[in-house]
Amino acid sequence: MANETILVVDDEKNILELYNQELQDEGYRTLLALNGKECLEIIKNEALDLIILDIRMPKMDGLEAIGNIIDINNKIPIIINSAYSNYKDDFMSWAADAYVVKSYNLDELKNTIKEVLQKKKSSA
Repeated sequence: MANETILVVDDEKNILELYNQELQDEGYRTLLALNGKECLEIIKNEALDLIILDIRMPKMDGLEAIGNIIDINNKIPIIINSAYSNYKDDFMSWAADAYVVKSYNLDELKNTIKEVLQKKKSSA
């Protein structure tokens, strides 16, 4: 059973609830944040294995958060999870380890999580 800790950052509460339930069912420990500012507070206080990050959020968007996350801890893999595929071309999104377009079918996201965590373990 997996026991990695994943931080899910999204301003839509229904998405947070869905991801929280699905990822806990997969055996992950999940932490939730509604925006980039909450995300940064959690990163400073928790040992994380992975961050799933939305882009369009109030207070601090995902791209701005990525720059701050890297400043705090550049070892935490980041998966951008956005409804908008056009951000793939944004320079800051290249700093993420993966980019998954949002869907209510979480198979692609779950597979990407496994791949990114596996890559992190093998490079450690």
